[in-house]
Amino acid sequence: MAQLFDVHPDNPQARLIRRACDLLIQGGVLAVPTDSSYALACHLDDKAAADRIRRIRGIDERHHLTLLCRDLSELSSYARVDNRQYRLLKSATPGPYTFILEATKEVPRRLSHPSRKTIGLRLPDHRALQALLEQHGSPLLAATLILPGHSEPLNGAQAIRQALEHELAGVIDAGACPLAPTTVIDLVPMGQGHEPVVLRAGRGCLSAIGLG
Repeated sequence: MAQLFDVHPDNPQARLIRRACDLLIQGGVLAVPTDSSYALACHLDDKAAADRIRRIRGIDERHHLTLLCRDLSELSSYARVDNRQYRLLKSATPGPYTFILEATKEVPRRLSHPSRKTIGLRLPDHRALQALLEQHGSPLLAATLILPGHSEPLNGAQAIRQALEHELAGVIDAGACPLAPTTVIDLVPMGQGHEPVVLRAGRGCLSAIGLG
């Protein structure tokens, strides 16, 4: 059965975060809370774990998996960002936004979009997840925890554990998440002198970052 880590939402216990991180290093998939909804997360370079996420979600390689990053300096290692794009990213992070950007060579080819060579990235504003990212020391690969045939993400840690007890290595329980997806914004057109394209309006406020 998946391990359940009951962590404080504002002051996550370091020993529990270390134990959860150990599961990632061992190739496990975790259900982690974010500032939008629960997500599935694994080590970036673990192909088997990434394939498990896709299998749980019922998606193929054409669906973007997202890199969860600690800060903008980490993000720049995996995406090509010009000054205009950087200013928008700085105004919006950390927060419930997913940004589509041109992938650098640091991103394994199998993780970028097969035709566009793009990657989805986000800097979540959730203390437990930030603590996990800090402990892990590098980005995590993630996807929103929506099961096949469902229209909304699973939200309760116990419900997630029960539904996926044989698929997950662990579940981090820091309380219920907002039951809303991230706002997804394609920033690739900005690199070509155009405006960003909002692909999905979600929890992230568009007017707060200068988009209507």
